Amino acid sequence: MSSREDAEAQLKRRAARNFKDIEATRPDWNTSETVQVTKTIDPDWKFGGGANSAYAQVSTTATSARHIAIDPEAPGRSFIDNYKLCISAIVPRPIGFISTRAGDGSSENLAPMSFFQLVNAEPPMFVVGIVSSIANAKDTLRNLVETRECVLNVVSEGIIEAVNSTSIDTPYGVSEWDVGGLTPVYDCETVSCGRVKECVFSIEAKVESIREFESRRTPGAKSGTLVTLEATRFWAREDAVNEERNMLELSVLRPISRLGGVTYGRTTQVMELPRPFFEKDLGGMEVIEQLKAQRKEKQQA
Repeated sequence: MSSREDAEAQLKRRAARNFKDIEATRPDWNTSETVQVTKTIDPDWKFGGGANSAYAQVSTTATSARHIAIDPEAPGRSFIDNYKLCISAIVPRPIGFISTRAGDGSSENLAPMSFFQLVNAEPPMFVVGIVSSIANAKDTLRNLVETRECVLNVVSEGIIEAVNSTSIDTPYGVSEWDVGGLTPVYDCETVSCGRVKECVFSIEAKVESIREFESRRTPGAKSGTLVTLEATRFWAREDAVNEERNMLELSVLRPISRLGGVTYGRTTQVMELPRPFFEKDLGGMEVIEQLKAQRKEKQQA
């Protein structure tokens, strides 16, 4: 086990210590919670208005607290410090629940990745960041390098415990399908690996490119890998997708996101904000000049 993997394992063990005792003190999961659409925080907000009322309400020191510059490569600062800081700040993150198969077909892998995102629509492109090099590849990366294909499954509330269980450190060749108890379906049209039956939405994908990152602390060593994937098929459950097959119902999808530490999030309250148009909604260049003057006055006050 590399020093990086050992540090990650220690982090997981510390986070899990006495977890069940802590969890027992918390409220039960609210199964009756529905997706509620609310007004925006400030429905009367105007262009140039800046922060809304929630800005100062979140913290009593929000308007006075100073910002601290943090050098990710400062002496004594470990990559785990940067990892913990970033995953607690870049939230919520979608979870790419990735199904892969070994190049020789002898084993299958199923793993959740929170360094995951949609990056293009034509063609549909996704990226997955994996904190390992190709030479010391985690199972998912090893399989992606060998087969250049996968299935990306979207994580919903109904499978979160099973999904989390597949993050276990199984030896290569041990299938997380058995660990999580989820159901593989082998009806994909462009890839050989299975999709998760219990997932509302899944994506068959092919590897477009793989790029490794070089460590700043150990020049010449590779510390992470970015995999870019192109979608080749979408699978949407019929009770979630609309007639035009271009939108999913949030109340059916019930997505789960990744937050900092060992925390996950659910989406139960949303608001809608239409994208404004420069001429129609803002009023064009004349209003821009007025807003510039207003901002200058605030800065000088």
